[in-house]
Amino acid sequence: MKLVIAYIRPEVLPMVKSNLFAKEVYAMSVTNILGAGQQKGYTEVYRGVLTEVNLLKKIRLEIGVPDDKTDVAVSAIADGAHTGGEGDGVIFVIDIARDMRIRTGKPL
Repeated sequence: MKLVIAYIRPEVLPMVKSNLFAKEVYAMSVTNILGAGQQKGYTEVYRGVLTEVNLLKKIRLEIGVPDDKTDVAVSAIADGAHTGGEGDGVIFVIDIARDMRIRTGKPL
């Protein structure tokens, strides 16, 4: 088993989910987060005060997949999240040492 963790833009989540569902990858966890990367943020004026925004809204996607579906999941995320602009996100793949379904106590 592998754990695929992806940090993506919020607006591309529907396309990423659609790509994953098309590849028969259904189970995932989605979290709204704030983060800083190479985009470095931006400045804006709010009520007359110049404000620096360097933590941008992102989505953290976590998917546990069997070894044979890892490349499929990674390519589905990359295809759905790619805009060509800075800040498209990153994908990490981590080995899972052990997994267990709570209801049955058996490995996935």
